[in-house]
Amino acid sequence: MNTVVTALNWFGAIGCGVMAGVYFTFSAFVMKSLEGIDTAAGIKAMQSINDVILRSAFMPLFFGTSIAAAASVAAYVIGPGASSSGWMALGGSIYFVGMFLCTVFFNVPLNNKLKSVDPGSSDGATVWDTYLHTWTRWNHVRTVSSAMACAFYIYAI
Repeated sequence: MNTVVTALNWFGAIGCGVMAGVYFTFSAFVMKSLEGIDTAAGIKAMQSINDVILRSAFMPLFFGTSIAAAASVAAYVIGPGASSSGWMALGGSIYFVGMFLCTVFFNVPLNNKLKSVDPGSSDGATVWDTYLHTWTRWNHVRTVSSAMACAFYIYAI
């Protein structure tokens, strides 16, 4: 069990740190950059990003870290004797709720709505305005959750 806990801690620390960096990039400057260009161009760019990301290395990391986060909590429930497993479970819980569930229930539906609009339409402009602010707000949650989880995994190590 100690080997599994150690592996989960390391994978959690590295994976959550990488994911925090990805989300931070969007929160810090990508979305602001897209907001600063022509609306239709911003919509097209984000639609393209959303299509490309589904076929990228992001997806295995997204699902791998989410599964590892759930496994971290399960490891704590099954064998709470490991001294670091409580911190690991806290990191896993924060990550699973603040990153995975936030993505599933908030960011992905917004992505799907943006995908369905014509970038040059007035409906597209309305959707884009809401998308920019709402999607980014939820992305901030994912950024902070991923960074906090990374910190808890590191502390557990």
